[in-house]
This record gives sequence, structure tokens and C-alpha cells, in this order.
Amino acid sequence: MKMFVAGNWVDRPLQIEVRNPFDATVIDTVPKATAADVEAALAAAVEGARVMRDLGGHERCKILKRAAELVGQRQEKLGRLISTEEGKILAEGQLEVSRSRETIELSAEEAKRLTGEVLPLDGAPGGTGKLGFTLRVPCGVVAAITPFNFPLNLVCHKVAPALAAGNAVVLKPASDTPLSALALVEILLEAGLPPLAISCLTGSGATIGMALAADPRVRKISFTGSRDVGEQICKVAGIKRVTMELGSNSPLIVMPDADLTKVAQATAATGYANAGQVCISTQRLIVLDKVYDEVLSAVAPAVRAITVGNQLDEQIKMGPMIREDDAKRVERWVGEAVAGGARVVVGGKRHGTLFEPTLLAEVDPRMKVSCDELFGPAVAVSRAASIDEAIAIANDGPYGLAAGIFTENLGWAIDFARRVESGNLHINWGPQWRADLMPYGGLKESGFGKEGPKYAIAEMTELKTVVIHGV
Repeated sequence: MKMFVAGNWVDRPLQIEVRNPFDATVIDTVPKATAADVEAALAAAVEGARVMRDLGGHERCKILKRAAELVGQRQEKLGRLISTEEGKILAEGQLEVSRSRETIELSAEEAKRLTGEVLPLDGAPGGTGKLGFTLRVPCGVVAAITPFNFPLNLVCHKVAPALAAGNAVVLKPASDTPLSALALVEILLEAGLPPLAISCLTGSGATIGMALAADPRVRKISFTGSRDVGEQICKVAGIKRVTMELGSNSPLIVMPDADLTKVAQATAATGYANAGQVCISTQRLIVLDKVYDEVLSAVAPAVRAITVGNQLDEQIKMGPMIREDDAKRVERWVGEAVAGGARVVVGGKRHGTLFEPTLLAEVDPRMKVSCDELFGPAVAVSRAASIDEAIAIANDGPYGLAAGIFTENLGWAIDFARRVESGNLHINWGPQWRADLMPYGGLKESGFGKEGPKYAIAEMTELKTVVIHGV
């Protein structure tokens, strides 16, 4: 598949193979972009930003609504493409397409709602007789750098709000999963997007991503990925707007009054979806001593019931990890935990890129499977003597993206919401839940800024203040 640069679909001599994570078969190839391609994309985006700025919100809305319709019409094809290149099961691929359509539709509506406000200047000394108001205007050029795990919807969460706000976008998708992003570019162009309003560069993040981040023509960076790469981008970004959606090791606290059937359902659903390769995947169960054994007994059968294999088989409930090296890392971390005294209750074995859904008991919170970001299909279960200790364990670390608690006690629930240091908090469900319209982002080293079309647009625009004197 070709990449789209400066209004043209282009190829290059150097190619990147896109492989199915399950069996390593080559699905397609994409060009390996060069520094010259980055320059061409940025130069085009500067002009594209002028075109988009002059395009009315109503027109931008129409383009995005048409794009959403096209995504819906190609639901099955796009879903299968996502599953094939990323490794998530077919049902998850189809769900991602549905969510992507909704993200674009939400962005389309927001294109008509870029409003300012009238300022009450007569309430300030010397302000009588003056009229003040604000204008919200596009940033200009937005760099969107996206990860492999949601290769369509996370692209939509950056590209669609940026276009709705009147910006141009240079998109850098993950090298493992570029095909879904390129398919979206095709759809946007078919929907009537001005060609210079978007470029999609495929290739090395170290080369392309860092060049985009450092360039002063880029006025906004939206990045989703690892904490370490995020820090590198921030170091080179200079003075520009930056949104960072980084990693996590999301905890789920289980109190003694929890409904254990729901705990089991939530753990299976939120700990192992997409083979655990979700930023807000349940990684840690922090269980009060009183119900520790009962929780293990309830959760273990739900984890055992998750079948693993070829993601394109409709009977399979969990597919492969994106790369074998990642599966080996999970295997190594689980092995270290067991060597340190943890116990494998379910799973624990690797078969190529497949890693069995794994449940670990008696995990010391200081073990790597608990305190670092695992990004794989294993849940570590630790003990706590009280809600205070559980919250302390949940907060002990650099991350703060999402957390959950199971309890019927309103006081415990409110205590959790007030004291747990996470940007997304869930009561009576696991941390892996997101409505595409809600503000979404982390605290601490999980990042800063918010996604969700309404909130992303606020960060992809600038606010001007206008004062008319002597009215």
C-alpha cells in the first residue's frame, strides 16, 4: 500500500512488511518514509492549514459526516483488516470500527460548535464602554503519532478532532499497523477532504516522529504510546501544544462487600481484551484479605474460559500479542514473579506470539508484573488489609491513567474517587472502559491533556481575546 504525502499517493524503494502477528504472514508492504518525505508533508500541511482555516465549520462537518458514513459502509472489511494486522479477535476489530465511526461523528458535530464568549469588561476598572469577546481558532499543523493497539480508533481520536477544528494533520501511524490508518486517509479523501489537509507517513518513529515533533511548523502534537517515547518527544518539541497519552498499570480494588460474580466478569473482560495490550487494561487486582481466596476462586474459571489462538477464528476469545519479543517479555516478567514467590493460578505459558491468559496470586506489589507496565495478558493479584492500604498500593508508582473499585459501600466508593491518583475512575467495573465522547487522559507519568472530540478540539485550537474600545 502506498503512503499519502503532499496530495499524492507515493511509493519508495525501501519497504516495510506488515505481518499478521499470529503466523507472521506478510499482509502488505508500505513505504519507508525519508526525511524528504517529512519535509514535503510539512510544507504541504502549512498550505493545507490555510485551506482548512478558510473552510467553514459547516463544510468540515459535512466532510466528516460523509467519512463516518463510509466507515460504516466498510465495517466488515475494516474490522477484518484491523484484526489481521493487529492481532485482536474479529469481534474486537468490528467493535473498533463502530467506535471509530462514532468518534468521527462526534468530531463532525463539534466542528459546528467552536464558540467563544462575551467578556464582562464593564466589571473591571476602566472597562465601561468596552466590548470584549474571545475567538477560538485552529492551531495550524497537528502531528498525530499513534500506537499499534487501536490502529483505527486512536487515529480517529487525533485526526477527526484536528480536522473538525480546521487544522491540517501529518499522521504517523505505528509501523506494525499502518494499513488501517491508510484506509482511513482513503476514506477522508473520498469524503471530500482537501488533499493538502492530511499526509500519512509510514516508517520509523525514531526518524519520522522525532522530526515532526521538533519542527516549529507543527503547532500541536498528539501522541499515544510509551512513557519513554513520550518523554523523548517532550524534550524535542519546543514551544508548542502537546497532548501525551502514555502508559499505565491500572489497578482494580476489590472490597469485602463486592459482588464476586461481577468481579470475575470484569477481570476477564478488562484484563485480557486485545491480549492485555490496552493502556487501561486491568493489570493489578488489589484484594482485601477477607475475600482474597474467594476472589481467586471466582476469577480463575473466567480466565480459564478464554480461548487463545488465531484471531481470525470466530471461536477464539484472545489472539496473539503484536510481536514475539513482547510475548517473551511477559514470559520473563511472569517467571521473575514466580521466582520471587508469586504463584501461577491460571496460564503462564507462551507459544510463539501467543501468551496464555494468566492469573498470578501472592504478588508483591514491588514485583515488575505489578509496578511496571506489563501490556500483556496477565493479571497480578495482591493483598491489602484495608481500603487505606489498597489505595496506597494503587497510588504507589509513576502511573495514573485508570483505576477501578468493586464495592457497594458509598463511603468507600467516594473515598476511592477522591484519593486514587488516576485520570479515569470506575466504580463497580474494571479500569478498561471508555466512551469516546468522554474526557480521557491520565495523571502523573501517564500523560497530560485530554482526548474525546470536544476536549481534544479545545487543545487543538487557540483562544484569542478581542477588545473593542469606545463602543
